[in-house]
Amino acid sequence: MAVMNPYNYSRPKKFINTNPVTFEPSEKKSENVIGNRTNQYLEQKIMAAKPEELTYMLYDGLVKFIKKAIIQLGNCNYQEVNYNCQRAQSIIDELRSTLNMDVELSYSLEQLYEYMGYKLVNANVDKDEKQFAEVLKMAESFKDTWKEAFNIKG
Repeated sequence: MAVMNPYNYSRPKKFINTNPVTFEPSEKKSENVIGNRTNQYLEQKIMAAKPEELTYMLYDGLVKFIKKAIIQLGNCNYQEVNYNCQRAQSIIDELRSTLNMDVELSYSLEQLYEYMGYKLVNANVDKDEKQFAEVLKMAESFKDTWKEAFNIKG
């Protein structure tokens, strides 16, 4: 049975480094080369990915940033909690914006994403690990289901 992809992706035109790193003058040259190679690798990986793999990458990033927010919450590093929570919210916004509303499943997914975004905002404001954990559980479920449905190696 074929699985219909409810997302409608176009290839990204430009990659923006959302995590700028500053280096000391003595290590600037060698570290910058490594950073550029990483960015080039990521760009090539994204450009070569199938739409289903792009969605999986988004789910993977969503899980990663929620986990980082939970870890930083435990460390009382609220600036990093906020940063990682905002990154997770951006991924949810991307998932919502790329839904193909011609596919019936998209309406249910949009409602779930809206709920997840709402819970992330509340978790960030209240610094509530339980709310982060609830969204993490949903995100991991989406990630695992997507991986299995499209037989993605990850």
